[in-house]
Amino acid sequence: MSTISDWSVKKLKMCSLYFSESSWIWHLAFGNIMLCVLLKLTTQTQVPNSNFHPPVEVPGESKANLMSMSFPGLQLHIEDQHVVMDNGILQVNISNPEGMVTGIEYNGIDNLLEILNEESNRGYWDLVWNVAGSTGTKGIFDRMEGTSFKVIVENEEQVELSFTRLWDPSMEGKLVPLNIDKRCMLVQIDVVLLTFIGVGLFRFCFCFGRYIMLRGSSGFYSYAIYEHLEEWPAFNIDNTRIAFKLREDMFHYMAIADNRQRFMPLPEDRLPDRGQALAYPEAVLLVNPVEPDFKGEVDDKYQYACENKDNRVHGWISNNPSVGFWQITASDEFRSGGPLKQCLTSHVGPTTLAIFHSVHYSGEDLILKFGPNEPWKKVFGPVFIYLNSLTDGDDPLLLWEDAKQQMIYEVQTWPYSFPASEDFQSADQRGSVCGRLLIQDRYISEENVPGNCAYVGLALPGNVGSWQRECKGYQFWTRADEDGYFSINNIRTGDYNLYAWVPGVIGDYQYDAVITIDSGCEIDVGDVVYEPPRDGPTLWEIGIPDRSAAEFYVPDPDPKLINKLYVNHPDKFRQYGLWERYSQLYPDGDLVYTIGTCHYGKDWFFAQVTRKTVNNTYEGTTWQIRFKLGVADESGTYKLRLALATAHASELQVRINDPKADPPLFSSGVIGKDNTIARHGIHGLYRLYNVDVPGTQILEGDNTIFLTQTEGSNPFQGVMYDYIRFEGPEKII
Repeated sequence: MSTISDWSVKKLKMCSLYFSESSWIWHLAFGNIMLCVLLKLTTQTQVPNSNFHPPVEVPGESKANLMSMSFPGLQLHIEDQHVVMDNGILQVNISNPEGMVTGIEYNGIDNLLEILNEESNRGYWDLVWNVAGSTGTKGIFDRMEGTSFKVIVENEEQVELSFTRLWDPSMEGKLVPLNIDKRCMLVQIDVVLLTFIGVGLFRFCFCFGRYIMLRGSSGFYSYAIYEHLEEWPAFNIDNTRIAFKLREDMFHYMAIADNRQRFMPLPEDRLPDRGQALAYPEAVLLVNPVEPDFKGEVDDKYQYACENKDNRVHGWISNNPSVGFWQITASDEFRSGGPLKQCLTSHVGPTTLAIFHSVHYSGEDLILKFGPNEPWKKVFGPVFIYLNSLTDGDDPLLLWEDAKQQMIYEVQTWPYSFPASEDFQSADQRGSVCGRLLIQDRYISEENVPGNCAYVGLALPGNVGSWQRECKGYQFWTRADEDGYFSINNIRTGDYNLYAWVPGVIGDYQYDAVITIDSGCEIDVGDVVYEPPRDGPTLWEIGIPDRSAAEFYVPDPDPKLINKLYVNHPDKFRQYGLWERYSQLYPDGDLVYTIGTCHYGKDWFFAQVTRKTVNNTYEGTTWQIRFKLGVADESGTYKLRLALATAHASELQVRINDPKADPPLFSSGVIGKDNTIARHGIHGLYRLYNVDVPGTQILEGDNTIFLTQTEGSNPFQGVMYDYIRFEGPEKII
């Protein structure tokens, strides 16, 4: 199998723009010299070997002249069964009136989408829904075919198309009770001179589906507007997304991050004659793959999941011809679950996804549930499908570097100015909030300390920490600086709570008043103070309060069940089958952790999973924390704080110094459907339990805390701890 290093980097083409200086003035001067070259080559969206720098604006008059000279006006061709948008760089073919993307012609290639698939299975929006009162996360799959088509905007600079499906009561129980408008746009993009040639935009929008194309744009945007009227029946949504199925004969290299990219197996490698199904359908051991170098690897789409905050650009590279296909999401505001929510990205197919709402790594807690008499409307997107290409001989990884630069540009220009729907608010219709977050913990400092690198966000009003389960409205997040100062910009109008959490500090902060955002408002909340849970001094602690189990011991995988990408990788937890390693590492008894002797990085297994028994059944496990106290206060109350990074179909019980105490001192009840263990995550939903421990149960000298996970019907039940702290009574400081 060839490697990326085999794709040789030849000398730069004469047309390539290369700068050793980063001066914007020099860029502009050289840009004028190279204008004639730029006009020729931007239509091919070539990315040369060059350093990449921030975009540089061309002065307004020159910009207008350049645009009119360089690119033809947009053309829209409406046929009986298809609509074609053409900006001279690419053509997008959309079924009429269904709104499915059936073809993308680019760079001399007649279609980047899989031509062997049915037209309805190439580029589409879909959702999974169910009737109210249903349980579980398996629902009715709906590819949301439109029933009517409308041109929203058509001129030389922009085309925006709408594909809609309206609901009526005769469809109850058959179709999801939503009005859906998918939109597609082709729009003039302001000319931006970068240090590489061929940056462009193509905008595709759904309102049940809207598509946008821009003049001079090398890609397209898509957004959708979902609407549920008050009088319509109650229902649930499990997942909604946009998916693209690319040419299997072209796209073999996938990139999600700088350290998460690789050549990928083929879809036929997952079929029974070439692959062996593992513990669940998504995981397949490649036993006879088309490319022998993949033999012995595990393929599973969940190994490529990503947190919302990091999920900005991902996609595929074709080596012959050198073409990139990228999904860019400039904002998280329309995604469910906040910045830590994990979603799928790209995977074997080759498939590229933009997930807007899902129950992955959260389960039923994140099902979008609508009751009777509940109106709702939400804009999902726009997301940007970006295409780029290289001349023969250039390093294909430059396509990834260029896609990252395009992503930065998209983020900087959010919210976009071109969507025609009044439901998508422009920058001047939005507001901002700023302030400073301080931490008050008298056992750390007598003075308030800054909320260094805190996550601070706005979400619909709710309870403390409710943002991670919130999925009906919009969320807006930022990171505070080292002094705790934060600024959240481009917030849609509406009522919000201000939420925050701080790496290194347990619990969640919530501002004590609802914040109302009006158009153009600039709200300064000043200094806000978070008092994290604290009753007494820390006697001992395990882990780091960061909502992840990544700091704990993650074992090496079974060498027969590896993904080569994650060998010697910081995300080793993404390897398949790590839950089975617990019984192998602890064959004769469960984990025992001794305070003062053990270290959580090598002695605390990353997940308290079930134990596999000799007859291939599973049972719950009991872990022990052993510690000594020089003085015990029988009259006081100790506090055990258990922060969980995830839970799946588990019950956690706590006992002190008596493993058979009945009832236990604390029981969580059966909690969680995150399924993080099976899906190679390191966290799901955060949970914090504060357990009062009577001083009468604490001994002077040796003590043991027993943590029992009682459930044991399958290998995926268990919990991951984020952080454990044991506090003494205040008076024993």
